[in-house]
Amino acid sequence: MPAIPWRRNGDGRSWLRGAPPPPWVRVLPVALLLFVCVATLASPKPLDIGFLLGAIPPMAVLSYGPAATATLGVLVIALQNIQAFHLDHPGNTDLLTITFVAVLSVFVAYVRSHRDAQLDLERTAAHVAQRAVVPPLPKKVGPVRCAGLYEAAERGTLVGGDFFDVREGPSGVRAVMGDVQGHGLSAVSTVASLLGTFREAVLDQPDLRSVAARLDRRLIVDSRDSRHAELFATAVLLEFAPDARTVRIIACGSPPPLLLHDRKATEVQVPPGTPLGLGLSPSGVYKEISCPLRRGDRLFMASDGIWEARDSTGAFYPLVDRLPALVDGDPAATTAQVWADLVSHCGTIRDDVTMLVLTPEPGGDE
Repeated sequence: MPAIPWRRNGDGRSWLRGAPPPPWVRVLPVALLLFVCVATLASPKPLDIGFLLGAIPPMAVLSYGPAATATLGVLVIALQNIQAFHLDHPGNTDLLTITFVAVLSVFVAYVRSHRDAQLDLERTAAHVAQRAVVPPLPKKVGPVRCAGLYEAAERGTLVGGDFFDVREGPSGVRAVMGDVQGHGLSAVSTVASLLGTFREAVLDQPDLRSVAARLDRRLIVDSRDSRHAELFATAVLLEFAPDARTVRIIACGSPPPLLLHDRKATEVQVPPGTPLGLGLSPSGVYKEISCPLRRGDRLFMASDGIWEARDSTGAFYPLVDRLPALVDGDPAATTAQVWADLVSHCGTIRDDVTMLVLTPEPGGDE
């Protein structure tokens, strides 16, 4: 299991929306066939339940291929003609109707199986491409343990408008978490552009301000060719010292991180900066703070999808108040518990939800 549980239940699809059918759907046509056989054999007189057999081939289409559907169709037609089953002597019209339904069901099963195979191939290719854009987060980068969770608003996708990454470079471990304009597949290209720029800046730029300036410039350049009037993103950037005793933080229109210590959550007082891509910070100057870290500290970052989530009454999700009770020894379990609590509190989540938990492990004695 990777450190980041990308999707809570596969890709979030139900069996009515492309996922494999549950076992009871596969069993249903066979169970109905057996029921008709047992009921007619046990009855001392003919039963007028032959019409139930006509439902078996269409039900088989939901979960079986053309060969299995054809087999069930042949069995259905055969049962209509076996005197021992006492099916009240169906007429030629009944037999022709059931035969037509069975043949049509085989054709539909053939079309569905080929369509599903093509969709599975395309879905697999899309998932591989999206994983290439945002690969699973390592459990540890340098002296920093990492855990994250991503739930895209557009179901069935792995990438949307939110993004994060943690990389180690010459200046230490750097991390970014942000939210680009829009969400879903339309935002993937912007996410890919920003993450590529961040990964290069981690290796090339001497300080965190320079990394933010590079991301800002990337979006300004990309917006020239964008159909949107403005292309912007909010983000928070962090840089851990090599000994993990301090962290530098820059906020670019993004909510500040929460510092977790002794089951207490406090907002790190980071000066609010302008979003990336607007070019409002002169000469790429961003306000930066330095925060000391103690053993056992954790930094918890959440996207707007959590901070701005509301329940049925319109009340915001109280993240700061609820987070201490959801902290677990395993950072990945913490993100899972926050997600479950968020869904329980708010019900339907309509925005991308991202969480990133960074646990520095300072070297030396305290």
